[in-house]
Amino acid sequence: MLETSARLLRLLSLLQVRRDWSGADLAGRLGVDVRTVRRDVDKLRGLGYPVDSTPGTAGGYRLGAGAEMPPLLLDDDEAVAVAVGLRTAAGGTVSGIEESSVRALAKLLQVMPSRLRHRVDALADATVAVPGNGPVVQAEVLTAIAAACRAHERLRFDYRTHDGEEGRRDAEPHRLVHSGTRWYLVAWDTARADWRNFRVDRITLRPPHGPRFVPREPPEQDVRRWASWEVAVGQYRYQARCTVHAPAAEVVTRTTPTSAVVEPIDGRSCTLRAGSNSLDGLALHLALLGHRFTVHEPPELVAHVAALADRLHEAVPPSRPAAGE
Repeated sequence: MLETSARLLRLLSLLQVRRDWSGADLAGRLGVDVRTVRRDVDKLRGLGYPVDSTPGTAGGYRLGAGAEMPPLLLDDDEAVAVAVGLRTAAGGTVSGIEESSVRALAKLLQVMPSRLRHRVDALADATVAVPGNGPVVQAEVLTAIAAACRAHERLRFDYRTHDGEEGRRDAEPHRLVHSGTRWYLVAWDTARADWRNFRVDRITLRPPHGPRFVPREPPEQDVRRWASWEVAVGQYRYQARCTVHAPAAEVVTRTTPTSAVVEPIDGRSCTLRAGSNSLDGLALHLALLGHRFTVHEPPELVAHVAALADRLHEAVPPSRPAAGE
């Protein structure tokens, strides 16, 4: 006879395999009597598993849906299938679930037996994906970073900046953020004593992880918004703020989270913030939005756009009267 804890796991596994079970069938599989099955079902309910029962000779047990997600038991094939699916989703195949896919994949790989990890790796090696617009990031790097975020362990890595400079970093990882084309790590840089955004494709991890740390308060409640601001605005010399005379929903279709931060003012206008090290680049970016806009800051950009508007106006030849006028 199985010990109680092992029997409960076996019972849960059986309930997940088939929709309906009679008490007698479960008792036979577990090597116990029907009364013990009833007691074990009550214990599963106490642990949060919604087990429905139907009384009578034709009654039985069924694992139902509850208010919360309880732990699941997966067989080998199911675990491999879930891991491969999460890897695919983490690569940005389905919009909006990239970050949660990485977190789930990190949890799954942490408890997955090595024999199953080899199967997942073999499937990944034999699969070729059509490349997207963003840089490629290995799933192993993402899951390693996600695991460090979850365990509150310091990361040591080499980092290549936008200017091509390389250096060693020691950071307390907080969250992975996916912009739609790139992965970013929001972390506390211990050497600079400040929050930083790191592009994951520029990170080369140096295992093992460092010591555990006490998590800090994030730079903002909405970490995704903070990361978008840092990437699109905060890192640049010139930081523009302007009003675009069009609905925010229309303007965001002409931008990306890494090129601008758009916030609605009302149904007909919005605030757009963007950054660049070039005034010409900023002016061109705003002009190509395809909507009327008013620049508020910085003063250098206001003057630059005014001068550029004058030059463009002078470049248009005066209209000639039509023949016969």
